[in-house]
Amino acid sequence: QVQIVESGGGLVQPGESLRLSCAASGIIFSIYDMGWYRQAPGKERELVAGFTSGSRINYGDSVKGRFTISRDNAKNTVYLQMNSVKPEDTAVYYCNAKWNRYDFWGQGTQVTVSS
Repeated sequence: QVQIVESGGGLVQPGESLRLSCAASGIIFSIYDMGWYRQAPGKERELVAGFTSGSRINYGDSVKGRFTISRDNAKNTVYLQMNSVKPEDTAVYYCNAKWNRYDFWGQGTQVTVSS
């Protein structure tokens, strides 16, 4: 049974940092392209950061230079380090695992940036 579980969300003030974690089980983690997406109210889900073709990394334009994705294959976990957060980063953040026709999503974790 595949499980994708996000954690680390919460309420933060503008300019602060937050680290999200995504633990995966039931898959061969090292072969999967792992990524973070987010969806704000009334908006479409968008890519935040993701690994493709193994180690290549893509970032959404709005988070470049502020967010960093990393993965620990020994722990089956992918992280999203969020620095200098802004109110517009408020969204539900979802973890995604993709390989060939297999595409799994977590339930999401809420991140709210507000003073």
